[in-house]
Amino acid sequence: MVSPAMTRPKILVFAFSMVGAEALQELINLQANIVAVYTYEDDPRENWFPSVKEMALANKIPVYTPEKIEKKDVENIAVIAPHIILSAYYRSLLPQNVLDVAPLGAFNIHGSLLPRYRGCAPVNWVLVNGETETGVTLHYMVAQADAGDIVDQETIPIEISDTAFLLTQKTAAAARQIIRRTLPSIEKGSVRRKKQDNGQSTYWGRRTPDDGLISWSDNEWEIYNLIRAVTKPFPGAFTFLNGEKVFIWSAKITEDKSTSPPGTIVSTSPLVVSTGGYDLEVLTFTTEAKTLTGQFHGA
Repeated sequence: MVSPAMTRPKILVFAFSMVGAEALQELINLQANIVAVYTYEDDPRENWFPSVKEMALANKIPVYTPEKIEKKDVENIAVIAPHIILSAYYRSLLPQNVLDVAPLGAFNIHGSLLPRYRGCAPVNWVLVNGETETGVTLHYMVAQADAGDIVDQETIPIEISDTAFLLTQKTAAAARQIIRRTLPSIEKGSVRRKKQDNGQSTYWGRRTPDDGLISWSDNEWEIYNLIRAVTKPFPGAFTFLNGEKVFIWSAKITEDKSTSPPGTIVSTSPLVVSTGGYDLEVLTFTTEAKTLTGQFHGA
């Protein structure tokens, strides 16, 4: 007996990270005809999100984990012959000869309200930049990253208390909502699409651990936003005290504005540091420094 899923269009999924895992789970819940999954090998240093590989294996879905798409993968995808391609937080840009395989379209889930915040790490960047809202966009994939026609969007308000981890969770939940809404029209080939306004587009590049260096001459909001944008499970915001590296994982803005130079430790209990604006109270941190006195040094 043929299962109902087998009569539906074949979907090839490219997925990684929390949003990718949640997108795959939603497709599984909707009994989509997932014929294969491309992802990456699990890294013990990135254990804060579900394993796409293990999820696929647990559901008896063929899984492939190349570090990058090569000729043999293109040939394999042609043999799989999916009707639909869906990418969710897959780290590599798919080549045009892969996108062209899917007659019903190749789609990507991006963690921003396109055309703003095209590129990498949108969840981190919106926090760094102090945005008050973000969202998720489902769009057609084209040769240029995140530039294809928009299919659907879901807006996410950003709370003052949101960290990158919490905002990633919200992004994953929004991605699942979009999949639920759009999968029927994608499978029927009746998707409505809207061109992006390239004049409104912004692009942001990859972030590295070194981008977490605090500049104490910045105002209190700029520093607070950096801390919450890169706090655990991301590499963290950091500074230096007498040559020792200090990671600051959480903080809050005070109502005081000291006259001390930015970076000065004005109190140790609680730990309060002067900035280019109002003082910042450090709530959690890690360091091997023996004493917490003096002045932090950053960018």
